[in-house]
Amino acid sequence: MERGRPIRFGPPVRETVCRVAKTPPQKLGRPFTTWSLSKLVEYLAEHKSIRISTESVRQILRKAGIRWQATKTWKASKDPDFAAKMARVLSLYDHPPADGRVLCVDEFGPLNLQPRPGRGWFPTARPARLRATYHRTGGVRHMFAALDLATGQMFYRFRDRKRWTEFLGFLKQLRSRYPAGKLYVVCDNYGPHKKAEVIDWCSANDVEPVFTPSNASWLNWIECEFTALRYFTLDGSDYQSHTAQETAIAGYVRWRNKRAQPKRHFAVDSKIRRPDYLPNVA
Repeated sequence: MERGRPIRFGPPVRETVCRVAKTPPQKLGRPFTTWSLSKLVEYLAEHKSIRISTESVRQILRKAGIRWQATKTWKASKDPDFAAKMARVLSLYDHPPADGRVLCVDEFGPLNLQPRPGRGWFPTARPARLRATYHRTGGVRHMFAALDLATGQMFYRFRDRKRWTEFLGFLKQLRSRYPAGKLYVVCDNYGPHKKAEVIDWCSANDVEPVFTPSNASWLNWIECEFTALRYFTLDGSDYQSHTAQETAIAGYVRWRNKRAQPKRHFAVDSKIRRPDYLPNVA
């Protein structure tokens, strides 16, 4: 081998590097929960007799499609009626009823006043800075929001609290906004949504609450919109008043509503579409 030529590692070494990297360190007797490149190099040398540099490990992992990523959380619904409830929600998404309108409703918040970390384009090593110490003043606010699947537009209201009275008031506003036909309201099992007074009013006003299974908020289409709303209006922010914060949110909603398209094709490639799919149901 010529001096200075990079060392080439064959498939067995590459497979070992990837296998170790994907194994939690504690399962291999290491006293930490995640690998750094230097710790991988040390382990490979001590236990696999592989002498390799951190840069070679980085390149091997990159070519194998293994990336440094943040962990994610997930919820397992234990709702005994999960299958039936999910089927009902998906049916409304896939086959919008001719006699009415499907609205996905939820609360966004709580909205307090504090600096929130975020990302942005900045000069190298010179990102924007947010204050690290603060006092939560001004209390909290809550945003009631509805996503109209027929148009893709969002409708919202800000309130100081999110009791059943506020939720019912929001439903009444939705009924006034969409006076014709039945309203199918997809929402979660939050207590105020199922309050007797709310259910009675719905029955008397041609509004059908369609509840998602417990711990399955991801079935509510509006959750995707909340992710974008949080990213573009809250992340990286430090609003000094609720008025400023709500003005920013309102501006974003107007912007997105001008570009809205009907909502179709919910999770078409997801495992939830398999006929045999079930979560960990008790």
